[in-house]
Amino acid sequence: MHCALDWFQSRVDLFPEKKAVVDAKTNQSWTYKQLNERAERLAQYLIENDIQKGDRIALLAPNHISYFDFVFACMKIGTVFVPLNWRLSTDELSYVIRDCSPKLMGIDPQFQDNIINPEIDSMLIDIDNNNYINRLPTSGALSKAYEPAETDALAMIYTGGTTGKPKGAVLSHRSILWNAMNTIISWNLTSEDITLTCLPMFHTGGLNVLSLPLMLVGGRVVISPEFEASTAVNDLITYECTIVLCVPTMYHMMIRTKEFQQESFPDMKVFLSGGAPCPYKIYKAFHKKGIPFKEGYGLTEAGPNNFYIDPEDTERKVGSVGKPMLFNDIKIISENGDKAHGCDVGELLIRGYHSFEYYWNKQEQTERTIIDGWVYTGDLARQDEEGYVYIVGRKKDMIITGGENVYPLEIEHWIETNETVSEAAVLGLPDEKWGEIVVAFVVPTEKITETELKVYCENKLTKYKVPKKFVLLDELPKTHVGKINKAELKDKVMEMN
Repeated sequence: MHCALDWFQSRVDLFPEKKAVVDAKTNQSWTYKQLNERAERLAQYLIENDIQKGDRIALLAPNHISYFDFVFACMKIGTVFVPLNWRLSTDELSYVIRDCSPKLMGIDPQFQDNIINPEIDSMLIDIDNNNYINRLPTSGALSKAYEPAETDALAMIYTGGTTGKPKGAVLSHRSILWNAMNTIISWNLTSEDITLTCLPMFHTGGLNVLSLPLMLVGGRVVISPEFEASTAVNDLITYECTIVLCVPTMYHMMIRTKEFQQESFPDMKVFLSGGAPCPYKIYKAFHKKGIPFKEGYGLTEAGPNNFYIDPEDTERKVGSVGKPMLFNDIKIISENGDKAHGCDVGELLIRGYHSFEYYWNKQEQTERTIIDGWVYTGDLARQDEEGYVYIVGRKKDMIITGGENVYPLEIEHWIETNETVSEAAVLGLPDEKWGEIVVAFVVPTEKITETELKVYCENKLTKYKVPKKFVLLDELPKTHVGKINKAELKDKVMEMN
């Protein structure tokens, strides 16, 4: 008898011989039964090494079968899976490891130098290939059942940390299960669906948007250890993928490849974009080919899946993430905490069993984020008269210039419609006269002047929204998951001044 919350075991019992995971790099594959045997072997190894319920088990590796080994082993014996961001600097990674204090770490040898050994008081497992699991000495079959409470921790995912130190968002068995169930039902996922996971699985997008929901429904996950645009397009075709999630930066690269231009993607139900607001030119590239494309919204602390929009509505409602999914509530509130009127912009709040439980070791920040059961996202949104939600931008990114509120996303979207612009980022910089001025950072694809960009903006935007200054760059700095790093941009400009 397995525990009620070990839904993976239930899935294995129903479809033991169905192919569950494929490694796109090696083409090696595993059935649900084989995946379960791996997880049980790791779980028994943890038990025999005196690792207890609530202990953290960390993994530092590119996308790899070990992610499923670790998360499903933790599900069985009550340990907590902590996927580590291998793109962090040595100091940042050192902070995270000290903060979560894992009893055991799995490490891909290529990242061995990323950690400072004296700071790690934990057992190490060498994740050098797909068969590392067979080297773990155990005395036999899994010997210990665990009956978790719904709110017991199952995973801890560290948020980006562009402001301050990264925070470990604790996701319970309930959080992960309800996100998966909500996704399956609201998005109509089935056991026939196949995804390519090339977003890093240390991030909630790589782990929880599609990978774990598809494991619950009995689908298939193709894992790729790195993203290369042409290879990704070929993998989508080769493995007959039906749904995929990428961030806008990845789509920017993908739509420029000859492989994308030539393919019709006959098996794809929909391409999903998440992680950051999606430029309209990406929508147009998909609409031009008649390929279903839509945008989602989530965060480590809530979901990350929260909305649904029918791909057929995306041309009519460009930029909308849709309406709330079946099993979560949303609310948009004004500055004074009241519900926003009509289509007014306000902070987006989310509530549901898919929400995180707390920040690890950070009670004060937890209490500021979860109030009366609502997760305060820090994102600004508006809802139109038909109930469709649009994300306007980060609350902390809003610019107040001459007493007027300016939302950078509106300006970024307009600048990026210019055919000579690849990417744009807009932020506010301190100014004695206006309080803040609007500044645009632009990556051009061909020669364009600041004057031409200003005229282009004046043709569309209200005067106070037109950037006072344009900075032309070869590229925009990105975070570890491909978002434009505005904090780094602001630091650079302040240094220049």
